[in-house]
Amino acid sequence: MTPEEVQQLYKLVFTSDDAAKVLEDLEHRFSVHSTTFSAEPTETAYREGQRTVVLFIKSMLRDKPKIKEQYLE
Repeated sequence: MTPEEVQQLYKLVFTSDDAAKVLEDLEHRFSVHSTTFSAEPTETAYREGQRTVVLFIKSMLRDKPKIKEQYLE
């Protein structure tokens, strides 16, 4: 799939009212609006990985996402 096709797929999936509620839940559940810091470095890395997934989805819903080809493989 091309980057444009991937973006259109994300927009198709995440633009319904129910999908917006799911995305909002993911934002809260995976610390998009709060810190991911933990005294344990591996826990911080794990939490940041979760957060990154949600941020990626949100970036795909923008008009011009910053997508790298590596994400399409």
